[in-house]
Amino acid sequence: MGYCPCSEMLQKTVEMLCGKVRNKSIENKNSETKKIKGTVNLMKKNVLDLNDWGASLLDRMYELVGKGVSIQLISAVHGDPANGLRGKLGKAVSLGKWISTPLAVSAGDATLNILFEWDESMGVPGAFVIKNHHHSQFYLKTVTLEDVPGHSQIHFICNSWVYPAHRYNYNRVFFANKTYIPCNTPEPLRKYREEELNNLRGNGSGMLKEWDRVYDYAYYNDLGRPDKGPEYARPVIGGSKEFPYPRRGRTGRPPTKKDPNTESRLPLLNLDIYVPRDERFSHVKFSDFLAYALKSLGQILIPAITSFNQPLNEFDSFQDVLKLYEGGVKLPDGQSLTKLRECVPWEMLKELLRNDGEQLFKLPMPDVIKEDKSAWRTDEEFGREMLAGINPVVIRRLQEFPPASKLDPEVYGNQISTIKRQHIEKNMNGLTVDEALRNKKLFILDHHDALTPYLRRINTTTTKTYATRTLLLLQNDGTLKPLAIELSLPHPEGDKNGATSQVFTPAEHGVDGSLWQLAKAYAAVNDSGYHQLISHWLNTHAVIEPFVIATNRQLSVLHPIHKLLHPHFRDTMNINALARHILINAGGVLEITVFLLNLPWKCLLLFIRAGFSQIKRFLLICSKGMAVPDSSKPHGLKLLIEDYPYAVDGLEIWSAIKTWVREYCSFYYPTDVMIQDDSELQSWWTELRNVGHGDKKDESWWPEMQTRDELIQTCTIIIWVASALHAAVNFGQYPYAGYLPNRPTISRRFMPEPGTPEYAELESNPEGALLKTITSQLQTLLGVSLIEVLSRHSSEEVYLGQRDTAEWTSDAEPREAFERFGRNLVEIENRIMDRNNDKRWKNRVGPVKVPYTLLYPNTTDNSKVGGLTGKGIPNSVSM
Repeated sequence: MGYCPCSEMLQKTVEMLCGKVRNKSIENKNSETKKIKGTVNLMKKNVLDLNDWGASLLDRMYELVGKGVSIQLISAVHGDPANGLRGKLGKAVSLGKWISTPLAVSAGDATLNILFEWDESMGVPGAFVIKNHHHSQFYLKTVTLEDVPGHSQIHFICNSWVYPAHRYNYNRVFFANKTYIPCNTPEPLRKYREEELNNLRGNGSGMLKEWDRVYDYAYYNDLGRPDKGPEYARPVIGGSKEFPYPRRGRTGRPPTKKDPNTESRLPLLNLDIYVPRDERFSHVKFSDFLAYALKSLGQILIPAITSFNQPLNEFDSFQDVLKLYEGGVKLPDGQSLTKLRECVPWEMLKELLRNDGEQLFKLPMPDVIKEDKSAWRTDEEFGREMLAGINPVVIRRLQEFPPASKLDPEVYGNQISTIKRQHIEKNMNGLTVDEALRNKKLFILDHHDALTPYLRRINTTTTKTYATRTLLLLQNDGTLKPLAIELSLPHPEGDKNGATSQVFTPAEHGVDGSLWQLAKAYAAVNDSGYHQLISHWLNTHAVIEPFVIATNRQLSVLHPIHKLLHPHFRDTMNINALARHILINAGGVLEITVFLLNLPWKCLLLFIRAGFSQIKRFLLICSKGMAVPDSSKPHGLKLLIEDYPYAVDGLEIWSAIKTWVREYCSFYYPTDVMIQDDSELQSWWTELRNVGHGDKKDESWWPEMQTRDELIQTCTIIIWVASALHAAVNFGQYPYAGYLPNRPTISRRFMPEPGTPEYAELESNPEGALLKTITSQLQTLLGVSLIEVLSRHSSEEVYLGQRDTAEWTSDAEPREAFERFGRNLVEIENRIMDRNNDKRWKNRVGPVKVPYTLLYPNTTDNSKVGGLTGKGIPNSVSM
């Protein structure tokens, strides 16, 4: 038989294969395939509180034809040379028993078991790939591996919507709850880590869809609707020196037809605004939100309400206002209500009506009038709410008399206060002005400079108001005694001529008493507008959003700072998107109910710019003269008003946060060099400064992020603003401002002059005159309904000191530090309650008998009740 090359090749092949089999047999002696049990906790697609039955049926059909959900474990130890040294992949395993899992009437978790085949030679799994071949998305909560050799359990905290695989051009990867700074990442996981961040950044173009997971930046160019008419056009906020502002999340919607710089808007009833899917409200919270949000949809309700045969009237007396809470305002039936039902689904509209079938617009009783219907009118309560109300961050110590102005005298003339010593010394308990200044006893609520530049334009609208200064004396019992209120208007002969001012002093009876009550109302109107636009919206909601975006773009879920901050970003992008859609947009509820939003927009933006320039200083009570450094005090500060509930409780919360952050950061960053060498951390900080808050990038107060102390201080501020500060300025809105005479948001006429019909009305019917001056009945309904929504805690709130899962990290020391943080907060809760029960501290409860609990952490509350509790610090700006 002759030579056959093919035969020789076949023989060599057989020999080679036999050798491989022998080698494989040898290998199998040293390693073997092990079964690893897994538990998958997920929630199937649903709509509000009910399962989406159509989606469930389609998913079952897909399962029957072999299109299910599969998971592949990824090795954290061994890389695959054929896959760029990414961690080796285990065998794909289908998520079984999907069909046999019962369909519940209400949406809830489903727990499925899975069995992985895992070669022990591949080491420990550090991640997994999941592929969804169903028709519908599902929410993946956790995956837990049992009996992993050498590790017992491995936890994967996912908390993410997984859409069908064809929606992605990449694999969905989830990591175990390990924590690594970038340089310590196991090499087989490094590329997975980098690729996941690239996926979240997107490519900066195109309209984003619900399954996109892209975090990107945009200016506030989505508030106007120029295609509807010039009165609905709004300028772009952010990206310019003229109108600096934080960035918002990008949606990629196309521009409007009439203005290419304005992003088009969705129809009002369409709340499906793009935010990354994992940033959207849960089904429970969205259901809670819808149940109350109708009361804030002014654009829908106004046409129907104003078309009623009997339009809503003015309030004639405070008793008339009380009917909102005790009986309700009767809504007409018939054709007008039918129009309303055409706009709003009946299931949602009925939230506006009483359950007994009466067509009444009834509101919960606000705390400020629960115990005493008139105590809100006292001067003591007026002063107390500057320390323990919903805007306790503006009052400052007066350090010169008369109060000066920082407005340019070349433009605005002489703006020095006209309050004289003879106005106030008669009520200063025997002190002179100089003695009070020297003893740090004089304080001021000053909205004069903030509003003066815009008053001329404001007062061309239906709003008629003043720029106010309110002087107060700190008394020996710790309370603040109002001394005078100055109401200023631009000079009729031009701004360069300064202001024309009136000064009002306390009085209890007669027309002087009525004038004093009106003066307090004008001061409250100023404070309400500043509170909503600056203290609340700008300095919490808008300021935090760039941090949410940058953290997801630049810090991996494996990064320690991502794990630290992530709970404090929950729902922020979603609530901000909804606010842009229905509250601060052109024609939105706030434009109707807050006087400042009646400003021409260019003026309004200049006002906001002035507020934004205070973003750093506003966090520091020392800069307002409210405290002085004192190393002998627990927090290194001595409060000049010892009974200052916001500051007393706030300093304790701040200190607890900072202690927790210091312990956490010190565990992962023992040296400053590690901060400097952390590539993700440095990219995060650079992007935050240059892009997210790019309009303020050149401010001198930015930390350089080169030391651990800078990191600790930065993270403390972020957590404080997102949690405690927002709680302090948000959740007291309904308790205090739900009764609008206490916190009016609009004034509609000037102080009456002697000899006019308005003055005669003030003499004969002071309550009616005041109510005609401040918010109308319609504006009251809209404004109070809005703040009722904003003041409610969700039934699934996660409070400061809580996490939504105990396995948020695998590292024991940070978990123990977090437990200490929780215990510290519980001790603070106890001290807050002790102070509230201590009769020495008059500002803790006040004449209205409302204990100060806005900074009560509520760490131990697991009731999941929610509602108008007036207490509790949620982890994030979530409402």
